[in-house]
Amino acid sequence: MKYKLNQWLWKWHVIAGMVSLPIVLLLSITGGIYLFKVDYEAPIQQSTKQVVPMGTAIPYQQQWEIAKSSMTKKPSAMVVPEGPDHATEFFSGRFGHKTSFFVDPYTAKTSGTIRADEGLMYKVRKLHGELLLGGFGTKIVELVASWMLVLILTGLFIFWPARQRGIQGFFIPRIANGKRLFFRDIHAIGGFWVSGLLLLVLAGAFPWTDVVGGNFKNLQKWTGTGFPKSWNGIGIASEPSDTSVTLDDIVAKANDLNLPGEITISFPKGKNGVYSVGNTYYPELDKQQKFHFDRYSGAQLLHQQWADVGVLMRDRMWVMAFHQGQFGPWNWYLMLGIAVLLTAISISAIFSYLLRKKKGSWGIPKVPKSFTVGYGIVFILILLGVVLPLFGGSLVLIALYTKLGSRGTAALKE
Repeated sequence: MKYKLNQWLWKWHVIAGMVSLPIVLLLSITGGIYLFKVDYEAPIQQSTKQVVPMGTAIPYQQQWEIAKSSMTKKPSAMVVPEGPDHATEFFSGRFGHKTSFFVDPYTAKTSGTIRADEGLMYKVRKLHGELLLGGFGTKIVELVASWMLVLILTGLFIFWPARQRGIQGFFIPRIANGKRLFFRDIHAIGGFWVSGLLLLVLAGAFPWTDVVGGNFKNLQKWTGTGFPKSWNGIGIASEPSDTSVTLDDIVAKANDLNLPGEITISFPKGKNGVYSVGNTYYPELDKQQKFHFDRYSGAQLLHQQWADVGVLMRDRMWVMAFHQGQFGPWNWYLMLGIAVLLTAISISAIFSYLLRKKKGSWGIPKVPKSFTVGYGIVFILILLGVVLPLFGGSLVLIALYTKLGSRGTAALKE
């Protein structure tokens, strides 16, 4: 029975690999390339982001007026400059729709504009996330990511019983037993050691997907475990007055907070809106905070810490940051290593499959007709199908195709 189960899992491991491996290889390569985004863009954007200090800088309030009059869309926030040689960044939009306008505080002129949807790395990211096919491509990537989970789980089961060579079977590929076994061992051993990290990488990828990611957002909303509305200043109001504090006053307050990382000031929306000061600090997410100030008096209205954010959102932000290698050098090098290793085990799987496959055959392992899937596996498949709806849908299509194909074969024999 154990042998039959192994054969059945091996069959589906091979089928899943045949369908998803080309895209898995593409994702591992583009993911590895995207890790170099900051290093690649830094010299290109240096002339826009850096300025030459000379004389006295103009007030931030005046810089804001320059940005408002120059930008197509009114800026919603600014980034507090890290030093006197940094231009002041004002931006509108978020993520792929973000547009940043940089003001030279010494010349009172723009030093340039940077759009998030321009440049080589943006194309790499779109290729990685949606295969340059928009929403349809995003769903293909999500489906492949779902089947990657099946590849990992079935691969672990197949690999473990086959380790009859002792401890060396977990570390050393067989060299003297032919190319097919060598490439198979490279694939199996590499896959075994990276499997746990790949599950973590997949967890960080699913929040970006349409179906699973959308369902997760709904779960956060229903359970109240996302960002509190007040985190973005919603539900907090300034007390109207005849006088207002200046942006320079808010920048001074932000600097006095001594927050680590990049400090952002969100501008008031409407006459009752507030200034919101927050920091982005990936090395230690729990050090991120939010402060809200009255736009008229400058009084602090609310202080929120990372613990005020819902648990599902905190977990989601953690796996997403890990996925992008944002926790520091150790995380960056680890993700690069995973990308390289995933590329290697994908290529070795292709060679192993081609060397095993006979001419005129798909090379899919045979399963005894007497084998039936147990209730435990059926339960696991149903559970995965519910959590990963696109995977569940693909299983239904496969089952229908198999059923109709068997009926067709039976009819021909009659």
